[in-house]
Amino acid sequence: MCYCRSADCASSQVACNGAGGVPPASLVEMTLNGGDNRNTDFYDISLVDGFNLPLSVTPQGAGSGCQSASCGADVNSVCPAKLSAKGSDGNTIACKSACAAFSQPKYCCTGQFKSTATCQPTYYSKIFKNACPQAYTYAHDDNNTLSCPTGANYLITFCS
Repeated sequence: MCYCRSADCASSQVACNGAGGVPPASLVEMTLNGGDNRNTDFYDISLVDGFNLPLSVTPQGAGSGCQSASCGADVNSVCPAKLSAKGSDGNTIACKSACAAFSQPKYCCTGQFKSTATCQPTYYSKIFKNACPQAYTYAHDDNNTLSCPTGANYLITFCS
């Protein structure tokens, strides 16, 4: 039987059948032919829900001139103990977001911290950002969305 050590969809199967991964999870987020600007794809790497594996997204074909995004670092190796998700062997297999670990508004960008002005990087989100500068690391870290004309193919690589 095949299963994921972290970020599976709680289905006890490899296929998630439309369900998302359970955090902590490294994500590639995509909006294809979307938003107000049709004929444009938007994509990014997000560690807002934590980190489990290095990953990258590389436009190909019609998007060969578009930028790639990646998080190639092993954030698990620098994960603070308070954020560490441990496997059955006791080793860190994923790194939780501070929001998931502490459920406090300043880490989740909720309540009085819900606006762009009040939701600021924290000590913990900076650990993620230092390891993976191209990734979103907290809710209002809005400087890392890339775009490409619709029609590109995307190679998404998960590294272990």
